[in-house]
Amino acid sequence: MKPPRFTYHDPVARNETLALLDTYGDDAKVLAGGQSLMPLLNMRLAQPAHLVDINHLSDLAYIREQDGGLTIGALTRQRDVERSPLIRQRCPLLAEAIRLVGHPPIRSRGTVCGSLAHADPAAELPAVLLALGGYVRAESCAGVRTIPAAAFFLDQLLTALTPKELLTEAWFPTAPPRSGAAFIEISRRHGDYALAGVAAQITLSADGSVVAANLALIGVGVTPVRASAAETLLIGERPGEAIFTAAGRQASANLDPFTDIHASAAYRRYVAGVLVSRALTIAAERAAGPLTAEATH
Repeated sequence: MKPPRFTYHDPVARNETLALLDTYGDDAKVLAGGQSLMPLLNMRLAQPAHLVDINHLSDLAYIREQDGGLTIGALTRQRDVERSPLIRQRCPLLAEAIRLVGHPPIRSRGTVCGSLAHADPAAELPAVLLALGGYVRAESCAGVRTIPAAAFFLDQLLTALTPKELLTEAWFPTAPPRSGAAFIEISRRHGDYALAGVAAQITLSADGSVVAANLALIGVGVTPVRASAAETLLIGERPGEAIFTAAGRQASANLDPFTDIHASAAYRRYVAGVLVSRALTIAAERAAGPLTAEATH
């Protein structure tokens, strides 16, 4: 299939890009990696009159330490994030999730911010941002807005961005000491969108009890879902099968998933609970770290 007719714009500066979005608004779409937008154009599910290509805005390609976290620019490719030692060291949950996004050719073109702006409820990266309590920055001719993840994802493929705004960067907090992370999903094939999935990060105190838990689920609603009640259940507890199973049940009990040709709502709800328990187990083992030499004798 072929995309509909549109006017192509190739700005070389951020102010030029913002001016174009200010002029065309609802009639414009932003092209960064194009891994989600181009299929939508080819299937005529999106029919913008104007396409604004931001690939010449090289100042938007970066990974930086900032304000106790990592800031990722709008043109940073997913493959660069996957290969970044800084991401692996400072934000292991993002490092876990990024390798599950499509396949290497897709990650070589796709961008982190593009995935967030697309807001597919089965996508991995929105769940990471939501679980960790990150935020995005959006720019327009009217100024700059910081939008917390909890307020950013509104509905399926719908975010709090206005048509005249450009998502310029996303911020993910650094994992505290004694933290472990895991991202688990189930899909028909590797690289397919998940039928259900869980982003989990757990932080332990010096005595081994849980001091912080971060959980978000994908594929079980119209947006990624924060499992706040399950997080609360874990605080102060010692890691173990019983509490992790209880957290999984708590997380699944609060879900209202949908049924489609791929899976029923009941299946998604059940699998989500199982995945929560498994992800917490892995995350807790990673948070505890390897046994010391004294502990092994």
